[in-house]
Amino acid sequence: MQQRDVVLDIGDRPKFGQWVGLSIQHMFSMFGSTVLVPILVGLNPGIALFSSGVGTLLYILITKAKIPAYMGSSFSFIVPMVALMKTAGYPAIAQGTIAVGAVYLIVALIVSFFGSDWIDHVLPPIIVGPIVMVIGLSLATTAAKDATINAAGKYDLKFFAVAIVTLLITIFFNMYLRGFLGLIPILLGIVVGYLLAVFVGIVDFKPVMNAAWFSLPSFQVPFLTYHPQLYWGAILSMAPIAFVTMTEHLGHIMVLNQLTGRNFFKSPGLNHTLAGDGTASVIAAFVGGPPVTSYGENIGVLAITRVHSVYVLGGAAFFAIIFSFVGKLSALIESIPSPVIGGISFLLFGVIASSGLRVLIDKRVDFNQKRNLMISSTILVIGIGNAYLQLGQYQFSGLAVAAVLGIILNLILPKQAASEN
Repeated sequence: MQQRDVVLDIGDRPKFGQWVGLSIQHMFSMFGSTVLVPILVGLNPGIALFSSGVGTLLYILITKAKIPAYMGSSFSFIVPMVALMKTAGYPAIAQGTIAVGAVYLIVALIVSFFGSDWIDHVLPPIIVGPIVMVIGLSLATTAAKDATINAAGKYDLKFFAVAIVTLLITIFFNMYLRGFLGLIPILLGIVVGYLLAVFVGIVDFKPVMNAAWFSLPSFQVPFLTYHPQLYWGAILSMAPIAFVTMTEHLGHIMVLNQLTGRNFFKSPGLNHTLAGDGTASVIAAFVGGPPVTSYGENIGVLAITRVHSVYVLGGAAFFAIIFSFVGKLSALIESIPSPVIGGISFLLFGVIASSGLRVLIDKRVDFNQKRNLMISSTILVIGIGNAYLQLGQYQFSGLAVAAVLGIILNLILPKQAASEN
């Protein structure tokens, strides 16, 4: 099925010059978050960049090049990874990450046997719309913090000014530029924001100057680099969180369904999307990276540019792999200050939330019905407020809690309230 209201559809291949610019735009969008996870945990950022690129290419291959998604470092596993890094080190994290991928692959196998027809019943528009909105709006505080808080943890007016100018100039580029430049407003916005950040003096060039041109990532291969040993604590602490990230995975697929006019749950099938995600995490573990997952930032780029070509995402993965070996380029991208990322994120995360609102409008969900009002209200407030569930060492995000409650309410509430009869 070919969409007429997009610049490049999923199977369309851009011209070489466009291809490079569009792919680098996606790489810039995911770079900050992808390298932040290993920095917080104590892993090699270059390895995370490499594994995200390889994982994305594998995901595209497993999903038969039908889904334009990018796989980056997952934030959901930071707490157990930090704890494991202080005790058993990366060998334990690697086994935990492999276990996460195994959970995805097992669920994918189950879905391949029993099908995914249940999805339409369990996830109707009244569930999908608010969940998609939560995915975007729950990240709003992250964008706001990037845009206002400096390294000292204090409010910085210069940060806010850079973030707002970056946002406004990106909106301007998106609305008024034509031709190829009109396809890369995010990249242009980041460049202008970076130059402004340099002008106001909030960019640190020392890491760039000190970085080597060629830097081989320090690959760490479990069972080869380390003495063979099973870390059951790591496996049991990380594997259950896979069910939490599956909720986010389903949410991202819902957003992509809406953006592209497809039903990826049917083709290539939920079993392929889960298998692609799980395989990407397993490969990440075998080279020394953290678990990976699909990225909302890149979905936001798809929505803004209307370029859905899977070749562009594959190009972004290729550049991520190349950049993981070029020390100065990696350091240059890492030097992009948080307010520039925050300003871009205002737009990217907002577009995702707006896509959820569009689901409700397009499907004509009737909010005069009390059941719809009750379901959406519950999902939105619990999800956006991140009312997480803590059970021992396991933490289930507000999004996961909101999704489960929304599904339960949708299944048990009557079509009409007593007062409506």
